[in-house]
Amino acid sequence: MSDSANIALVRRFYESRMAPEVIAEIVAPDLVWDITPGFPGGGIYQGWDNVARDFFGPMRPNFESLGTVPEQYYEDGDGHVFVLGHYHAETKSGNKADVRFIHLWTIRAGKITGLVQAADSHVLQQTLNS
Repeated sequence: MSDSANIALVRRFYESRMAPEVIAEIVAPDLVWDITPGFPGGGIYQGWDNVARDFFGPMRPNFESLGTVPEQYYEDGDGHVFVLGHYHAETKSGNKADVRFIHLWTIRAGKITGLVQAADSHVLQQTLNS
């Protein structure tokens, strides 16, 4: 069975590894990015430039690598895609962790307009602080 258009769009986001030309094509200008409180950089960001600068920017120096591994995709038929997966993290000090997440994506008119993330922030904070 092939992906629906919305699942294909979200899958494309993950597979792009945030390539600027893909982001410009698939992310809406009024994007709302909502990250779990307690997660590094937790909070609400508006617009991709804000996400890149204020969420990913401060986080990157803490990690040797931080990858998103989507595992299961579900769609509700009303413009939402749910993705279960995990982050694979390795800190600059060599600590490693796999952190479970659920992402709720909102899609309108063929563009990603929102992300609500819930993740096991405690595991990631322990990894950073060890």
